[in-house]
Amino acid sequence: QVQLVESGGGLVQPGASLRLSCAASGNIFSLYAMGWYRQAPGKQRELVAVLTSGVNTNYADSVKGRFTISRDNAKNTVYLQMNSLKPEDTAVYYCYADLRGYTGRRDYWGQGTQVTVSS
Repeated sequence: QVQLVESGGGLVQPGASLRLSCAASGNIFSLYAMGWYRQAPGKQRELVAVLTSGVNTNYADSVKGRFTISRDNAKNTVYLQMNSLKPEDTAVYYCYADLRGYTGRRDYWGQGTQVTVSS
């Protein structure tokens, strides 16, 4: 059984920083990619940042230069450092992993963590 557990969300003022963490646990044989998506009220879920098993990263244009994704392979953990937060960053942030577990290769999702940017 593979689980993704997120932490680090909260309520902050515009311009502040937050760091999200997501740890993957369970029977993981290969971890191909980990990253973050977000979903704001009334909007579709969108990619924020993804990091592949190498060093390739992909960021949404709206967060480039402000957010940084990183990964600790030994801990199967991915981080999202979010700086200069804006009200439009308010959303539920979901951790994502493309990995091979006991039942084969598939996508996994965390339960989501709320990020609210408001003065």
